[in-house]
Amino acid sequence: MSPVHVPELSSGGSGSGSLTLNPVQRALSRLSSSSALTPRSPPPSYGSIVTVLSIDGGGVRGIIPGTILAFLEEKLQELDGPDVRIADYFDVIAGTSTGGLVTAMLTAPDAKGRPLFAAKDINNFLGLLRSMRGPKYDGQYLHSVVKELLGETRVGEALQNIVIPTFDIKLLQPTIFSRYDARNDVSKNALLSDVCISTSAAPTYLPGHHFETKDKDGKPRAFNLIDGGVAANNPTMLAMTDVSKQILLGNQDFFPIKPADYGKFMVLSLGTGSAKVEEKFDAAACSKWGILGWLYNHGATPLIDSFSQASADLVDIQASVLFQALHCEKRYLRIQDDELKGDTSSVDVSTPENLNRLVEVGKALLKRSVCRVNVETGKTVPDDNRGTNEEELISFTHMLSQERKARLQKKGVTITQ
Repeated sequence: MSPVHVPELSSGGSGSGSLTLNPVQRALSRLSSSSALTPRSPPPSYGSIVTVLSIDGGGVRGIIPGTILAFLEEKLQELDGPDVRIADYFDVIAGTSTGGLVTAMLTAPDAKGRPLFAAKDINNFLGLLRSMRGPKYDGQYLHSVVKELLGETRVGEALQNIVIPTFDIKLLQPTIFSRYDARNDVSKNALLSDVCISTSAAPTYLPGHHFETKDKDGKPRAFNLIDGGVAANNPTMLAMTDVSKQILLGNQDFFPIKPADYGKFMVLSLGTGSAKVEEKFDAAACSKWGILGWLYNHGATPLIDSFSQASADLVDIQASVLFQALHCEKRYLRIQDDELKGDTSSVDVSTPENLNRLVEVGKALLKRSVCRVNVETGKTVPDDNRGTNEEELISFTHMLSQERKARLQKKGVTITQ
């Protein structure tokens, strides 16, 4: 789960390598940066596979997947031109907490109907998260920044299928927002800003978020939401089952793919790192904790860390086993670092030094071997049958580019580069 906060700071500096400290003005100034003529990939009914991108929650550690996404988009641009964006290639983009913010940034439309952010701009936004502790923080500045960035954009207006989980603390059940649901149920067509604020409302860090929508008959529907990480900190399977649901409900965009035809899925799942290697606690230590010890202990949040990490790992295991069973394990790529230490493992330490370290963690992760979860130990181990994460991502970009071109050709769309 991910506390998210953007401080009111300003800074000079330019270039893609610097952290820009005025994200609202910068984002709004980029509205015309991508050509309106760049076509997005037609739906899977024009192609042969379903492409899925999933982004975990993790506070400032979202810089790690942000760095990887910037690399991915750069490689796609080398193939298909400087104006293409992540949303032009993935059929479904899912994100939890910070990952939900990234999902919105990649898919919210600008004035020309193109993505509001390029992937290289994600870290400029996430790099502004301020360290904070305790529920005393009211979240007002975060709310104002997100609302200014996303304006009146609603979930149903996203440029691609999106899936963002939240948890309704009043009903004690997950509430999942998706573009498909929003277009079929007006009460789920919430403001994208409300959904982002909700999925980022991490317990003990940020307050829950209340808002209302109206159904088709004008009856109000109330939402009382907290962090999506309570439900699914790793939303990979959530994204896949959302496609299955759409197929079951008759969405022709996925015809003739069957609801459980996961062998035709290509999934990129990005984690935000963990500190498993530190082995901070053990049974003897936790047996002495009371409520406060579980909530906050020597700079860590054991209770939150335990169930968010358990949830993320279980999803990874399920997805990995599923693709292995279907003999298409190379269609599933999970990029995660379980060896974070010190401040890099924190969700809210946003000193310039730590932010730069997180960028370097992301870059170093690209050079590491592809790993898979060992079901017995829960730790990631190198996959001897695959190369580095960088090599696998480059392979992914070629498959994504070929799939997009094939779909556009089948639809009769001319590609100009």
